[in-house]
Amino acid sequence: MKVLVTGSEGFVGRHVVDYLSKHGHQPIGTDVAGGQNKGSVTDRPFVMEKLGALDFQAVVHLAGIADLKKTIEDPYTCYQVNCFGTLNMLELALRKGVRRFIFPSSANVYGAPKKLPVGEDAPLNPRVPYDYSKVVGEALVMSYHRTKNLPVAITRAWLLFGEHDLPSRAVPRFVSACLRNEPINLFNSGRDTTAPSHALNYAALVKSLLENGGAIGETFNFGGKEVLSIRELAERIKRLTGSKSQLVMLPPRSEMEKEPQVSYPSIERMKKLGYKEELTLDDGLRRTIDWIKRSAGKG
Repeated sequence: MKVLVTGSEGFVGRHVVDYLSKHGHQPIGTDVAGGQNKGSVTDRPFVMEKLGALDFQAVVHLAGIADLKKTIEDPYTCYQVNCFGTLNMLELALRKGVRRFIFPSSANVYGAPKKLPVGEDAPLNPRVPYDYSKVVGEALVMSYHRTKNLPVAITRAWLLFGEHDLPSRAVPRFVSACLRNEPINLFNSGRDTTAPSHALNYAALVKSLLENGGAIGETFNFGGKEVLSIRELAERIKRLTGSKSQLVMLPPRSEMEKEPQVSYPSIERMKKLGYKEELTLDDGLRRTIDWIKRSAGKG
């Protein structure tokens, strides 16, 4: 299947493109940063004319602004890209008569859950503009499914990590500190809890969603098999790197973050699709560590 992947030059996009190309599909990339088809999903003429002229049967819409701090500072741009950009891609998908439109939402839409593990039917409790943009995006996607019969699937992922991740994000930040034996700063003492997974595993889920008709019209939680706090994640990376780094317990960055967010998913629904984890947490962390070493010229 020919699959248009927006945000193909991003961290997750690179893994999805690579995985699909190795497993029987033909990904076609587009990204505002470059790649095969450079342009913005907010540019309607680019979407409808340039992308509309391409031959594809599915869309994986990964393009978006995911930096929480940036979305708080500039909510307008966040909504413009994450919401109106999604609307443009939905209209393109409808016109092209695609077999699947996959929309990556986020576990952030649940906020601080009251019941664990978090099921797909749990109430939504967004907190910052990024979270709200994903709630709006989901509503747009489902409206096209219910009123136009567009075959869609939505994912809500917990912490993803891997090669090409931004250096400011938790896992690469911890790895880089460990490789230099520098202190690892843990805001709110690293008490937030999640279910991290390598982005290759997420790409495997995307493949399942493309190929399984049972995915249509459904939302799927995604996360790793292991549940651990951010402090435990830092300790795991410290062990795998053999580092002498010290963990530094810092206060929360804001009043909103004072109460730790303990959240991990029920993944039964995605397992019913036949999804199987390909990389364990430790294997994924080792791959990421090796990549950061090579990038820093230490491998």
